[in-house]
Amino acid sequence: MIMLTIKSLLAVTITAALALTSVQNATAAQPDAAKPTIVLVHGAFAESSSWNGVAAQLLNQGYPVVAAANPLRGVKQDADYVADIVEQTAGPVILVGHSYGGAVITNAVHNNPKVKGLVYVAAFAPDKGETAIELSGRYPGGTLGPTLAAPVQLDDGNKDLYIQQDKFGQQFAADVPAADSALMAATQRPISEAALKEASGDPAWKTLPSWFIYGSADKNIPEAALKFMAERAGSKKTVTVPGASHVVMTSNPGKVAELIVEAAQASSKG
Repeated sequence: MIMLTIKSLLAVTITAALALTSVQNATAAQPDAAKPTIVLVHGAFAESSSWNGVAAQLLNQGYPVVAAANPLRGVKQDADYVADIVEQTAGPVILVGHSYGGAVITNAVHNNPKVKGLVYVAAFAPDKGETAIELSGRYPGGTLGPTLAAPVQLDDGNKDLYIQQDKFGQQFAADVPAADSALMAATQRPISEAALKEASGDPAWKTLPSWFIYGSADKNIPEAALKFMAERAGSKKTVTVPGASHVVMTSNPGKVAELIVEAAQASSKG
């Protein structure tokens, strides 16, 4: 009888604890309707989970978040995809792009008044007619080329590009723990070679406020190129993270989330 009583009490205690945890989690996950939706757009050789650390912090602060699965097929095609997400999102939106995702958000606004600001995370911010490959090669310091695997030839004549897994960590994510960067290497999404050579359309940063953050040890896009693009866009605030790699949002999610929140708050006032 005593054993049954203890078991019963233990079951009640566990059930109550689980219920409380569920309520707390549900409360933390409830988005604030007054806050803009943050649409996160990953770049080449990454996927949506690269935003997990940033997304978690934004969600904890009540921001609705969408981490889009960027197709990585071409600037216009990918931008149209993100534009559709924006169109189907209720209320104001802040677009956040990483790497090639910056070229995508630059072209995804389509004059939609929902978009209130742009945040570039170690990202391309091309002007009309510029390509990602051109911008990354304009300044010395990029070492991506030699780390690429042999292109995967596609039936449509295009080619998909990957980073060699044994070189991924050093090239792409040098400040991420080795076990994590190995997982990122294994799950990397390929980008169409044509996407990196496709010219940008009219850039949204000419009409919308923008914010920039990048690492000083980025080996994909030289720091000088990132600085140039930030200055040209008239960045409201530019943050350089000392020693951070190309995946600054993975290694320093707090700093990236902080800048996104700052952009969201400024855009809400604006």
